[in-house]
Amino acid sequence: MRIVFLGPPGAGKGTQAELAAARLKIPHISTGDMLRSAVARGTPAGKDAAEFMNAGKLVPDPVVLKMLEERLREPDARSGFILDGYPRNVEQAISLASLTQIDRVVFFSIDLGALEDRLVERRVCPQCQAVYNLKSNPPRVDLRCDRDGITLVQRPDDRREVVEARFKTYLEQTEPLVRHYQELKLLQTIRADGTPEAIAKEVTKVLD
Repeated sequence: MRIVFLGPPGAGKGTQAELAAARLKIPHISTGDMLRSAVARGTPAGKDAAEFMNAGKLVPDPVVLKMLEERLREPDARSGFILDGYPRNVEQAISLASLTQIDRVVFFSIDLGALEDRLVERRVCPQCQAVYNLKSNPPRVDLRCDRDGITLVQRPDDRREVVEARFKTYLEQTEPLVRHYQELKLLQTIRADGTPEAIAKEVTKVLD
């Protein structure tokens, strides 16, 4: 099974990809993790990426694609994989198709207004990484982690202006990608506004 997970930032793709990958016994390949790993291991693509990252620049698509090609050659990906975070646009999808066949694309559909509120209200413990939501899952003591009492923080990516910018990019680039995979008859859509357990059951249905 060669699978792509698509959806807006914060829709829970990463969590569901980890669960599904463990069940299917295939790797969950997140482009962010892949990038950091390739740089740390000093692979050819990792060295190319490090030059851009050290200069504070975005890693260009051809370098990311080269890195992905390296990753898909590794033994654990021979039986399949779940891609999370790539492709982000139609051009990347076409490049990906030149590397490997994709069997299924799962699109996590969710109302962006509700999702924006969920992200903006999210707080994280900097020590144990426990995640809270000030409205739906607040800590017992205001802005203090239940586990260790450390003051909770807001991730930079969760600030409202950053969330709005990420959603704008998503709508411009990823929505055409959804139509692209619909036309290829690869897309399966699930609602991503339920509990993680309910969403996991829907993921299982569309992948089995």
